[in-house]
Amino acid sequence: MSGRILRALAAATALFAAGAAHAEWEPRGSLTLQIGFGAGGSTDTLGRIVAEKMEEQTGWNIVVENRPGGGGIAMFTGIANRPADASVIGLGVNMPILVNLVNRPDEIPFDLDSFTYLGTAAKAELGLFTRAEAPYDDVPGLVEHARQEGGAAIAFDAKPQELAMRYVARQEEGVEFQFLSTKGGSEITQLVLGGQAAAGFFAGEQFPFLESGELKMLASFNATRHGYAPDTPTLQEQGYDIYVDPFWFFATTAGIDDQAREALVSAIDAALSDEEVQKLVQNTLRSPVFNAGPEETEKMVKQGLDTVAQLFAQ
Repeated sequence: MSGRILRALAAATALFAAGAAHAEWEPRGSLTLQIGFGAGGSTDTLGRIVAEKMEEQTGWNIVVENRPGGGGIAMFTGIANRPADASVIGLGVNMPILVNLVNRPDEIPFDLDSFTYLGTAAKAELGLFTRAEAPYDDVPGLVEHARQEGGAAIAFDAKPQELAMRYVARQEEGVEFQFLSTKGGSEITQLVLGGQAAAGFFAGEQFPFLESGELKMLASFNATRHGYAPDTPTLQEQGYDIYVDPFWFFATTAGIDDQAREALVSAIDAALSDEEVQKLVQNTLRSPVFNAGPEETEKMVKQGLDTVAQLFAQ
């Protein structure tokens, strides 16, 4: 059976499930999908195409709102402290939430039990890359290079990336990294290809440079290898027991009705199973749709808190 037929069957099955759940429950008035980041970014694009497809498939009236602030903290604060009526769901990214809960838990007006988890949308495939001609092919090789050269510069654009490499340095003797904080992938590209950084973190922007042969991958920093680079080991497989696993997830207020939860879970899954949505997610995030389901999403979020705590331990 062809892949196209299998995808069509999966989408039809998910749509049927969404319709069955919808027959038992529907929002009282509009359902609001809040996005924890500003308009125009990748999370905004993801949220809007999912909302559009959910509305098309269920017949619900869905209103999209951007609620930027603190990497999703502002949005999830509002959701955690509203009535559990299933009228507002949020789309955010796990890492900013976890970093804040680890570093200033007394200042955050919610915890991870404040939500009903509805599913994930995709994972950010985070990797460490270097110039193709660099004399090292993995993280142990980069470590040895840094030891011999008296240091190595690492370009990053998010705190957990820096902390993961500081963790690597703590496991070794005589190794020092210099960290170059950037505003994103284009700046990291310039630093790595220009030789100012020995390696840099990418989560999608690297593909043109992999295809042109200008970059090579040293490690996946996720818990698993990347689909486009199945032969490149994870950081854990290379001997460093840490990973950084950013992902997009949907959640609403804790304590909603079971029928409402089932209907929302089914509607989100049906939207993510749609071929148009899957193509857009792949093109926007450079990562395939990945819906872990409600129970596994909750497990992933809570396990991630321990991982982030480990990153900030020193």
